[in-house]
Amino acid sequence: MKLYSKTQVGIAVVISVAVTALSIAGIVFILNKPIKAQASSNFVTPVETDNKGAVSNLGSSAQADTKQPVSPQAVPVVNVAQSSGGYSSEEVENISVYEKYNESVVNITTEVLSINWFLDPVPQSGGSGSGSIIDERGYVLTNNHVVDKAYKLYVGLSDGSRYEAKLVGADPESDLAVIKFTPEAGKKLRPIPFGTAKSLKVGQKVLAIGNPFGLERTLTTGIISGLGRPIQESSTTILQNMIQTDASINPGNSGGPLFNTRGEMIGVNTMIYSPSGGSVGIGFAIPVDTATRIVPQLIKEGQVRRGWIDIQAIQLFPDLTDYLKQAGKGAPVDSGLLVSTVTQGGNAERAGLKGGTTAVRYGSTVFYIGGDIIVSIENKPVTSIAQLYSALEDTSPGQQVTIEFYRGSKRLSAGVTLSERKK
Repeated sequence: MKLYSKTQVGIAVVISVAVTALSIAGIVFILNKPIKAQASSNFVTPVETDNKGAVSNLGSSAQADTKQPVSPQAVPVVNVAQSSGGYSSEEVENISVYEKYNESVVNITTEVLSINWFLDPVPQSGGSGSGSIIDERGYVLTNNHVVDKAYKLYVGLSDGSRYEAKLVGADPESDLAVIKFTPEAGKKLRPIPFGTAKSLKVGQKVLAIGNPFGLERTLTTGIISGLGRPIQESSTTILQNMIQTDASINPGNSGGPLFNTRGEMIGVNTMIYSPSGGSVGIGFAIPVDTATRIVPQLIKEGQVRRGWIDIQAIQLFPDLTDYLKQAGKGAPVDSGLLVSTVTQGGNAERAGLKGGTTAVRYGSTVFYIGGDIIVSIENKPVTSIAQLYSALEDTSPGQQVTIEFYRGSKRLSAGVTLSERKK
């Protein structure tokens, strides 16, 4: 242990006091120093946005090349012009779409019939969802699964009024339906205009309005996360070309509109992918072009008439493929639809397709082998029963389609004039 004299201790104390005093003086000086403007090299040119949200530089020449990449430093993160009540251009966009069309989104509730202990039918509360007013007469577009099996339908408007509605037409294959209520005389309805999903881009901003968990006319925003998603809804139904979005879609949003920033409907919000049952940023909407195509049929006929090929088909599976090869009746493919039978006098027989001749049993199912194996319809791969329905989803009776199939090892094609699919 080192010892210090009284003189050394005194000197150390004086030095410490001096250093502390100088530090305090320096801090006071800095805090009281006037803040001066930065040098011109740090000057940032103000920016403004056009009505589409694109950034334009106020100090740039009209002849500037707009295709030139902009460095991150050239566009500062600032609050843009506040001429609209202090809102940014993006906020103004959101507010505009919501204020213009939130009253056009309705809340749909249903009643269903159940059976009590005495086997009597008893009405009880069903599900709920959303819908879009598409006509001033009270026509509403929604999802089929929102109104499926409903005993009664009710439509709630933004002003609190409630109307009983009726089912006009439904199409389970596209999961769309049209219902109708009758507003009182003089009540003005604002239909939502249809846009198109054909020009959509991943990254494009979208807005959803609906009634999640019964919270009426809720707005959520996001982007398009993916396009052309096929979603298999059942063993015979694949919803094609679905729009994937990260805009929050929850139970109750089904049937509501998905908007672009111009306030046009580009999709019908339909489902979410969620292990927990809540929104996790993966929602799906039916493209509005599907609705544009089938809504007139639903209003006019109550259903959608689609084309069909008059065959009984079996989806190939590994055991069947192996058996066909061993029996010498195979084809150079492991997937497709085996034509078990063709309807006598039907369109498949007239087109030259052939069914099987040898009966076999697989489990409880009996079918015939030796027939043609269909692999595509109109250049769309057909490897399952669901894909057969999907390939014919946008066809109509009387339309001709090209079918490609294998007969043994030969790949052939034939034109088939479609009949009407039976319900």
